[in-house]
Amino acid sequence: MPIDDLWYLKDRGANGKRQPAKRHGQGKRWRVRFTDAAGEPRTRFFERKADADAFDARARSGIADELRVEQAKRKVTFQEYGERWRLSREIGWALETRKRVESNLRCHLYPVFGSHPLRTIRLTAVLEWLTRRLDQGTPKSSLKLYFELLDAVLNAAMTDKIITDNPCDGVKLAQVLRGLSRAPKWVPTEDEVLALLDAVPARYRAAIWLGAGHGCRLGEALGMEDGARCVDSDRAELHIIQQLRYAPQEHGGFYLSEPKAGSSGTVDLDPVVAQVLDEHTRDFPPVSVNLVDLTTGEPARRSVPLLFTTTHGNPSTDRTWSRE
Repeated sequence: MPIDDLWYLKDRGANGKRQPAKRHGQGKRWRVRFTDAAGEPRTRFFERKADADAFDARARSGIADELRVEQAKRKVTFQEYGERWRLSREIGWALETRKRVESNLRCHLYPVFGSHPLRTIRLTAVLEWLTRRLDQGTPKSSLKLYFELLDAVLNAAMTDKIITDNPCDGVKLAQVLRGLSRAPKWVPTEDEVLALLDAVPARYRAAIWLGAGHGCRLGEALGMEDGARCVDSDRAELHIIQQLRYAPQEHGGFYLSEPKAGSSGTVDLDPVVAQVLDEHTRDFPPVSVNLVDLTTGEPARRSVPLLFTTTHGNPSTDRTWSRE
């Protein structure tokens, strides 16, 4: 914030001269507004502009006494803060995300950074960790996830004024991972998709068509149910409103949740896909499975006529799908 001169108004008079304020000549003239270490707005007043300028410079650089992190916060370890960060945010996460974040923190970040006070974690330590994991053969895609999690926790600590900067900001991850971000994604050709359809078991071919014809993710395809809720043949519409998820310790295992953010919606049902789905329901009648449905916000158990099940009539996990 600029330094305020409290003795004069900001707007000049008709003659271009500065107009004195009501408090002209009374009290300290110069005001500096800033945000302290706790994130609260603060104000300090000075008689001399030189003193106001000096304090403003210290405040902007973060070395003013009012902006210094409290001693207790200086000793907060990465694991202590990481657990607070995780627990304060998981209310909005899907069950799988909660499990993945907790596991990645516990298995990949806490053993390295957990006992270190946040303020002692430096750029070199982060680079050493990345290099060591690459040497150990950690998949680059996995290491990228671990790094992004570390970056998120340290960013939050900086916002909370526990640390003054984030060492991850100095990491050029694409270079460290040797161009991972520039690696092209594999996109199957039409012939490859048709070859896949010939190779997969007949009971799963319609799921492949949902992916190739409408871009459905695996969970969205496996969560499709019979009836207009998902496949409205009369209107020739496909409603992508749910996905099948699996968490062994939650909701009895299988449950329905909303698709990934930005994926929900209604699309025109492709005639070929519509025909494939009709043939699929004829050859492999839907199986009603009792599932917890989270798509409306409140958990509700209901009978769901799933279009895709295993040969034993059970829902399919991603592992079952891969094995089949």
